[in-house]
Amino acid sequence: MSKTELEELQKLKLFGVYWAMNDLEKKVNRKSDWIKENILYRTKFKEILDSENGGFVFYPKPKGQTWSFHASKMAKFLDENFQRIFS
Repeated sequence: MSKTELEELQKLKLFGVYWAMNDLEKKVNRKSDWIKENILYRTKFKEILDSENGGFVFYPKPKGQTWSFHASKMAKFLDENFQRIFS
């Protein structure tokens, strides 16, 4: 299988899939408090991520609502911003 074929297959596995916070914790290997502090609530990232700005992350408003992440877009964001997130 070529690299291109593998990448396409990986994209299809995430197509139409949404993650909850516990899914994101598993992908990033960090707890939700760390994810919120270092990714979701950092101003430079929130402007891109927030669904109210056209992004792909639903930020819960009232207590009890849950986070929702468009899996393929969040995975791509994490890959492209790895150094900015973890440095």
